[in-house]
Amino acid sequence: MVDSLKNNSARAGFTLIEVMLALSLFALLGTILYGAMSLGQAASQKTQAVFEKNQHLRSVMDLLGSYIRSAYPFRPSLQDAGIFYQGDEEELSFVSAYSVSMGGRGMAKIHVRWNRDSSGAGALKLEEELPASGDGETSGGYRNSFVLREGISEFHFSYLDSQPDKDQWAEKWDGKEKRMLPRAVRLTFRGAGGPEIQWVFPVMMMVLAP
Repeated sequence: MVDSLKNNSARAGFTLIEVMLALSLFALLGTILYGAMSLGQAASQKTQAVFEKNQHLRSVMDLLGSYIRSAYPFRPSLQDAGIFYQGDEEELSFVSAYSVSMGGRGMAKIHVRWNRDSSGAGALKLEEELPASGDGETSGGYRNSFVLREGISEFHFSYLDSQPDKDQWAEKWDGKEKRMLPRAVRLTFRGAGGPEIQWVFPVMMMVLAP
């Protein structure tokens, strides 16, 4: 009977090989779970970073759009029929009825430009000048400038010219010559290694000078 109890006790235990195999399985499962959790966390962080980047881009474009949509047909003098609105592919100067410095309302001279460096990339900058003045004159008042976006490798403005037969996009706009504002401004740019991004801002006030 004693021998029977000893045999049962021996069969109820685990051998060293079984214990090591079980520990190896637990370690393997732990590694798999840790890897899955790490991948999930990395994916979550990447998604959050993309979301924040897109939110920042949207905020910047909303701000720039507020200026462009509120473009005003400013004339340097009553005798001058030309409108102060000068734009090419990399720079745009005009007077806007939107001003961050004045809480959202107020006439300000706006200058937006893409500053390229030696590497070919650059920053998109905006300068606001109060009070508004035209023809490149400096008012001697308040100036506020800030960077809208950095690391831009390609950039250009284009301007929607409304024609009787069809609308077409122009690479330059001279308000003194055309005596009117463009119907819209298209901004196309590309970040470092990123896709091409395009935004179109309609100009709300369309006035044809006499």
